[in-house]
Amino acid sequence: MKSLHDVLKRPVITERTTDMMAEKKYVFEVPLKANKTEIKQAVEKVFGVKVEAVNTVRVPAKPKRYGKYSGYTSEWKKAIVKLTDDSKDLAFYEGV
Repeated sequence: MKSLHDVLKRPVITERTTDMMAEKKYVFEVPLKANKTEIKQAVEKVFGVKVEAVNTVRVPAKPKRYGKYSGYTSEWKKAIVKLTDDSKDLAFYEGV
């Protein structure tokens, strides 16, 4: 990976992931080639917290149609990052 900010594409904010924040779990979209070690290092350096565990999930492409045209959505990867109990909450989630 080029830099730490390239590993974390964007946070995934849904109703389910908002409920996970109470358990200090945060969800990010990451590149398909990113591994758990890179994700852990990126979160620790960018946000200044300690990561307890990282789980990754490959989200498969889904078929979509628009009129007579059909195709697939892009396949992507999400990372569920669990912080240690003594870590602070992530700053950009404060308004959620």
